[in-house]
Amino acid sequence: MSGKTLTRMDLSEAVFREVGLSRNESAQLVESVLTHMSDALVRGEQVKISSFGTFSVRDKAARMGRNPKTGTEVPINPRRVLTFRPSHMMKERVAEGNKK
Repeated sequence: MSGKTLTRMDLSEAVFREVGLSRNESAQLVESVLTHMSDALVRGEQVKISSFGTFSVRDKAARMGRNPKTGTEVPINPRRVLTFRPSHMMKERVAEGNKK
């Protein structure tokens, strides 16, 4: 792995190059899309992006956990977690990248 991280700035720069919007408009577009996605997830909706995957929020129940260092049982509070399921096309693309 290269260790490179794709950032918001990288996305807005790609929009700038590919679409031809100004850099400021590209950054605003990326921010708008990410805000819209996160707002939908906060409301408990799924976010499906064709050929990419599905983001969803799952409610996890309270349970008893164990401190691995001491072995004592500790209650874990209920919480909401974000999950991502990649599409079959995305899985195939990633698998192809591993073969190179």
